[in-house]
Amino acid sequence: MIKAEKIKSIEELRKIGDAVRNENLKIGNEIADKILVCAGGGCIASGSLMVKAAIQKELEEHGIQDKVLLVETGCLGPCSRGPVIVTAKDKIFYQGVSPDDAKDIVEKHLIKGEILEHLCWKDEATDKPIPVITDIDFFRRQVKIVLRNCGEINPLSIEEYIGKDGYLALAKVVTEHSPEYVINEMKKSGLRGRGGAGFPTWLKWSFAQNSKSDVKYMLCNADEGDPGAYMDRSILEGDPHSVIEGMAIGAYAIGASQGYVYVRAEYPLAVERLQIAIDRARECGILGKNIFGSNFSFDIEIRMGSGAFVCGEETALIHSIEGKRGEPRPRPPFPAEKGLWDKPSVLNNVETYANVPVILLKGGDWFAQFGTEKSKGTKVFALAGAINNSGLVEVPIGTPLGELIYDIGNGIPNDKKFKAAQIGGPSGGCVPKQHLNVPLDYESLNELGAIMGSGGLIVMDEDTCMVDAAKFFLEFVQDESCGKCVPCRVGTKRMLEILERITEKKGQEGDIELLIELGEQIRDTSLCGLGQTAPNPVLSTIRHFRHEYESHILKRHCEAGVCRGLVRAPCQSACPAGVDIPGFVSLIGERRYAEALRLHRERNPFAAVCARVCFHTCEDKCRRATLDAPVSIRALKRFMVDQEITIQLPEVRENEKNAKTKIAIIGAGPAGLSCAYFLARLGYRPHVFESELRPGGMLVQTIPAYRLPRETLAREIRMIENMGVDILTGKKLGIDFTLSDLIEDGYKAVFLAIGNEGSINLDIKGSDAKGVTTAMEFLRTYNLRGSVPVGKNVVIVGGGNAAFDAARSAIRLGAEKVSVIYRRSQDEMPAYVEEIDEALQEGITLMPLTNPEEILTENGKVVGMKCTPMKLGDFDRSGRRRPIKEDRTFVVECDQVILAVGQAIENPEIFEKIKLKMNNNENIIVDPVTQQTSIPWLFAGGDVAVVGNSDRTVIEAIAAGERAAVGIDTYITGEFNAFWREEKPNDTLFDPDADPAPYPRVKMPLLSVDRRRNNFNEVEQSYTEAEAIRQAKRCLRCDYGH
Repeated sequence: MIKAEKIKSIEELRKIGDAVRNENLKIGNEIADKILVCAGGGCIASGSLMVKAAIQKELEEHGIQDKVLLVETGCLGPCSRGPVIVTAKDKIFYQGVSPDDAKDIVEKHLIKGEILEHLCWKDEATDKPIPVITDIDFFRRQVKIVLRNCGEINPLSIEEYIGKDGYLALAKVVTEHSPEYVINEMKKSGLRGRGGAGFPTWLKWSFAQNSKSDVKYMLCNADEGDPGAYMDRSILEGDPHSVIEGMAIGAYAIGASQGYVYVRAEYPLAVERLQIAIDRARECGILGKNIFGSNFSFDIEIRMGSGAFVCGEETALIHSIEGKRGEPRPRPPFPAEKGLWDKPSVLNNVETYANVPVILLKGGDWFAQFGTEKSKGTKVFALAGAINNSGLVEVPIGTPLGELIYDIGNGIPNDKKFKAAQIGGPSGGCVPKQHLNVPLDYESLNELGAIMGSGGLIVMDEDTCMVDAAKFFLEFVQDESCGKCVPCRVGTKRMLEILERITEKKGQEGDIELLIELGEQIRDTSLCGLGQTAPNPVLSTIRHFRHEYESHILKRHCEAGVCRGLVRAPCQSACPAGVDIPGFVSLIGERRYAEALRLHRERNPFAAVCARVCFHTCEDKCRRATLDAPVSIRALKRFMVDQEITIQLPEVRENEKNAKTKIAIIGAGPAGLSCAYFLARLGYRPHVFESELRPGGMLVQTIPAYRLPRETLAREIRMIENMGVDILTGKKLGIDFTLSDLIEDGYKAVFLAIGNEGSINLDIKGSDAKGVTTAMEFLRTYNLRGSVPVGKNVVIVGGGNAAFDAARSAIRLGAEKVSVIYRRSQDEMPAYVEEIDEALQEGITLMPLTNPEEILTENGKVVGMKCTPMKLGDFDRSGRRRPIKEDRTFVVECDQVILAVGQAIENPEIFEKIKLKMNNNENIIVDPVTQQTSIPWLFAGGDVAVVGNSDRTVIEAIAAGERAAVGIDTYITGEFNAFWREEKPNDTLFDPDADPAPYPRVKMPLLSVDRRRNNFNEVEQSYTEAEAIRQAKRCLRCDYGH
């Protein structure tokens, strides 16, 4: 092994470097291989040192310990997959290695040359192993400048660093160039400080260089305090000599002879390795007097901090080094003029210094080729949170956020949806899915209310409450505030109190405006950067997720199901109708089926309907999924309703005055009928006007019987009628009556629930040909008349439930081939996953990433569809990759085209005379709590008045109907009378100390394909009673004790 001694010249340095490189050339020849074992903090915590010991033992037992080098390196990056190792000879990367794997690594890989596929990285799409590290997207898509040596060398070996051209830049600078040359190259490079502010490094150095003083200091900020950030720690652990060299070069440029690295005591491994590196650099003459025989002298000492976040601020850090309390002071004077011990000082962070040696070695112009016009080079990010590949990554500045999260980070675990990324730690802000294309540079992030910060990037999925996230960061800032200035000390306390009130069901109207006002005052008047940026997480979440704050305050509802003061159980919180899911599930577990159904109908009259067609968002939030899989809530509901013999009605309160009050409901779909149901429970006798001859709206008109049997729907509609609701069919708004007519007839309030019965046409050539129809018209015609023309070769355009309902109906009506064309990927189809799976079983062909260009005709009839293949490009505002057309076309033969590309209000002009406020999508604007429109007596809900980010689903319509009923009653009486919203006590037995029931989730039974493909018999079947009891027992009872 090569041992470096005192190095007196650049020539001696080059000789050592050449010798090390020659040693490395022996790998694969005299040396069989070299195994690099990640010894970063994360991998050590997961057992990498035990893996190393086990491999060493196996090498010795096989007598090849002298033929295989075993080396500890710094962080390789994919921290969540540790322990990880890499073989130097053929770059094979192994992940999740345990000591038990050592035998196979030695016997099979090193001796027999076999790849251990079970330890390899797997391709996400094919599940095939990717053995070579350079073929793995996580590594292949990175550009490593700062991390160039991490995972490549032993951080404790100065010789290995020199073998990577380490200290060559310093040697050249002090022996061949002037300080002005250094600053000029730094200026060319465009390097900006990586600590967060992004101040030009050359300019800071220039200020210090021009300051007149006999003593100057070079300082390194390694006090990395952001939650989730560990970039600087990993650099110090994996490549400490690069930081030492960067500091020395900077010291030469400004004329400093002493440097200090301020590092938190919580980083013992980083401190240990840095101290070893400093000691070895001194031993080799690279620190100390007359470095490389020049007149330049420089040394470094470590100062450890106690972990105070405020000491990341430069003046507070300087005070701490001086032995004073870590508090900021007003600026100017800036540290470049008056810093440590009142002497000119430069303070940069670890990552900034790690860039310097390679800039001086390869030139500022080389470095400037990376990044953007205003932000050059690369940036290291610590990916954390809800992401598959958490760890350390380095990409060119300006890389889109979506590329970092999805191409390198491999997206969100468990198929959850990306919601936002918190960038810049407690001083930063969030970037929502609408801005996944934002370039990660200083200016672009500032425009969105975020900052680059030091590089911490916490990914949040749909299960994150943004109000709670803002509260978390504000709590951190409150704990870390030094207390010196009132705006930070008191202002953030007041903001935190408001957030706590909001998350504890005590929010008030005006709280959002108060938070904004306080935040802006704190930002403008605080003393230091910590206080000035403290409100950022709150202000940015209000900017991008104001609807969540409003939901917490106005609806007392946490969409993510996180805030305990607002959430009884996550499943119940996720249900738009607020059904007591733990209650009815636990009642099923005790065979109390009638009680369970009555409890369900407290909040949702359509139990049997929703058991068949609900999106079951409740299951998406089920905490049982953290153990194995969610509780089968919809399947249990199906079993429950199938046990109904006598209709189970909830409480109805008779009221003679209400019974005489005339209320009109327009539309007998799920929203209208739900509103009628809840009004009837308050003693009203509403009149429901339905344009078709059969009530049910889209439930009866467009949902096929194999999903929702007609008698099932009719039974629940009869239940509502028997409660005193009068349904008048064949009465169409705008033809048989107007809204003004209703008011003149004495109706005190009107609920408009007409739905979006119109269809959006596809604006392409041939869309008016014979054989082209819409999914709504196709399904409505069959469901209401019992027959509809069907081609032999049918193409469906769209990817939602309507598209698959039409496709599966066409198969049942005799189509020989049915193809579903969708311009995005299959994963992005909005239809139920179950619907897609069942369609595939029935022989339907999916053609994702296909865009229809023209409907081909002969003699006016459809003969085919000309299509263009699509590929996925950048992210759009929906958070999905935008499909981009390829430069070729192909033809799909067909004789019928069914369009399922969207819905619209059929006759929006009927609202023009009453000056009803509508949005750009022709949806009626309503109060999200009461469903009241801009006209006090008119309420609206369902598809015609979607609230916020709500989906157009049956359960959302039911929830809107309930809100409207409460809003109408409050409008008429001036009082809140919704007695059903009071939670019912749950008297079922539950032992909180017992282990969860061990039963696995079981899917609902289905009719076999051959028994269902040619008819409209219901496909999904009910559980047996024994299975239903087992599935109900899987519930963790999150409501217990609430």
